[in-house]
Amino acid sequence: MKVKAAVLQEMGRPTPYAKSKPIVIEELELAPPHDDEVLVKLLYAGLCHSDLSVINASRPRPTPMAMGHEAVGRIEQVGSNVDTVKVGDIVSCVFVPSCGTCDSCRTGRPATCTTGAKANGAGLLLCGQSHLSRTKVSSPNEPKMIHHLLGVAAFSTYSVMNKNSVVKIDPSIPPKYAAVFGCAVITGVGAVVNTAKIEFGASVAIVGLGGVGFCALLGAVAAGASNIIVVDLEASKLELAKKLGASHAVQSKRDMSMDDLVQSIKQLTKNSRGVDYAFEMAGTGPTLQLAYGITRPGGTTVTAGLPHPETKFAVPQVTITAEERTVKGSYLGSCVPTRDIPRYVQLFQEGRLPVDKLVSGVIRLEEINEGFDQLDQGKVVRLLLKLHEDEE
Repeated sequence: MKVKAAVLQEMGRPTPYAKSKPIVIEELELAPPHDDEVLVKLLYAGLCHSDLSVINASRPRPTPMAMGHEAVGRIEQVGSNVDTVKVGDIVSCVFVPSCGTCDSCRTGRPATCTTGAKANGAGLLLCGQSHLSRTKVSSPNEPKMIHHLLGVAAFSTYSVMNKNSVVKIDPSIPPKYAAVFGCAVITGVGAVVNTAKIEFGASVAIVGLGGVGFCALLGAVAAGASNIIVVDLEASKLELAKKLGASHAVQSKRDMSMDDLVQSIKQLTKNSRGVDYAFEMAGTGPTLQLAYGITRPGGTTVTAGLPHPETKFAVPQVTITAEERTVKGSYLGSCVPTRDIPRYVQLFQEGRLPVDKLVSGVIRLEEINEGFDQLDQGKVVRLLLKLHEDEE
C-alpha cells in the first residue's frame, strides 16, 4: 500500500532545520505485515529528543530512515500469529520490539532485549527486514529501501510493526494525549518508580525538562516524593513545573560554574547534603555531572538521557565507595510495557498523571522540520503530529 512518511535523508545537517530540511515527506510503498506483525493506522505522534538525536547525529542510525517512535494508532490488519490485539484496537507504540526469548526478556527486562536492540541499530523490524521502499528513485545511486526508526516509523500515515511493538490501551483516552505514553511517560515515570523505586517522602531532583523530564516530575509527585527540585535553562518550563508539583525551580545559566550550580541546589535540601534521588534527563555529560553532584551520600543518581556514544562521565571513584553512591541507567523506564502502559493510562484517567498539560501544540506532517527547530531550541515540551485530518 502507499503511505506518506517523514524520511530523514542524512544526519547532521545544520540548524535551522526549516532551511536545511533533513526530513522530506515522501510517498513510500509499505509491504503487508508478516505472521507476527500488525498494520497500524497512526493517529498522533510525538516529537521527541530521541528523534532529534538521530537527526543531529548524536545517535547514529542508517539512512534514509522513516522517523518517529512515540505514537498512538489503530490496528488495521494483524498477522496469523497475533493474538494480543485485534483489528480496531487502539494501541500505544513501544520503541523496543522485545523478542520474548532472549535472557533479558525471560528475566522480565524487555527494555534491554538484545534481539530488539540489534534490529533497532540496523533500522530494521524484528524480522530482520524493512517493509518500506521508495515508489520511485531519481537516480541509480538513490537508495530504494527505507529504514524504520526503532521498529515503529511513527511519522507515517500507516506503519507495520512487530506485535510486541504495540500495547492495547483504553480507547476512551483522547488520542493526542495517548500518543505520549509509549516513550515520554513510560521513560520518565518508569525511571522514578521502576528504576529508582523511590520511597514515599524521598527528596528528588530532575535535571532537564523535556517531555521525559516532565513525566519524571509527574511520576515523582504521584509516588509521594517531597522537596522536588527541577533544573532547566528555560524559565517557561520551570514555571510549568512549579504548577505541576515542583517544590523548587532552578534556572541554570550557561555562564554559571558547575560548583556554583551544585551548591545553590544543595542549599535547597536538608542540611545542604543533596537529594535522595537525582534524575538526569537531558542526555549530556555536564547534566549527568550535575545530577551526580547534587545527590547526597547514600543516594542514587539515575540517567535516562541518551548522549553521543563518545560522551564520557567521570567522578572521583572514592565517592562511590566512601559515600555508598549508586549510579543507574534507565532505558524505556525499566518498564514492562504491557503491564505499565495500562497502569499509567489509568492514572491519567484518574487525574493523577496529567500528561495533557505537557502537549505544547499540534502540527501537520509537512511542518516537521520547523517542529524540530522548536524542540532543538527548548521552546516546547511535546509537539504532536496529527497524521490524519479525518481523525480526532
